[in-house]
Amino acid sequence: MKVCTDACVLGAYADVGSGAESRAERVLDIGTGTGLLALMAAQRKPTTQVDAVEIDDEAFRQAVDNVAHSPFAGRVRVWHGPIQSFDGEPYDRILTNPPFYTNHLRSPDAAVNRALHTGELPFTDLLTAVSRLLRRDGQWWVLLPPYEAGLLSKMAQTYGLRPFRRLYLRHNTHKPPFRVITGFGYGPETATDETLFIYEIDNRTYTPAFRALLQDFYLIF
Repeated sequence: MKVCTDACVLGAYADVGSGAESRAERVLDIGTGTGLLALMAAQRKPTTQVDAVEIDDEAFRQAVDNVAHSPFAGRVRVWHGPIQSFDGEPYDRILTNPPFYTNHLRSPDAAVNRALHTGELPFTDLLTAVSRLLRRDGQWWVLLPPYEAGLLSKMAQTYGLRPFRRLYLRHNTHKPPFRVITGFGYGPETATDETLFIYEIDNRTYTPAFRALLQDFYLIF
């Protein structure tokens, strides 16, 4: 699977406890794919331990290879299997770029279907896993399209999880939001909303805000 811009924004924006004073030392990446979010979390905080879970065979092997060739191999473990059966100690942070298509036409590529369609990981299963694996003072960060983000936020209420921050991603000032990054926790719902424009109006030049957020990860910056 290709590395997408919106996934990179999630990896750079989510609070993974990168401050020296933070006690967030354990991160879980659900559906790691290439291992992108797990590796970004490891880069952002030199003391963190990251577990990455992936169900697809080829994606799992790719993530293992990417981790092995990274400077963070000693702090990132990749697990093969569904999150529904993954067992671990509670995590300080959980990152998820989940599948979200439900009724769209499916690809003939099974790996694409696993990555993009909710059949392998419906929201109810995802919420059950997060509520089981997240510490009571932890944070869960999710990337979804706007409609699905709203749906997940409503469903999360029944699990005691409430949004405290939302970042709306827009291509430029003339385009509507196409993705929403939501931070969930067990505290009261006092969500702060922000917007990030990726491009200037020419749709080619990156905005200063995008460059500042991704400068530690994009070699072109």
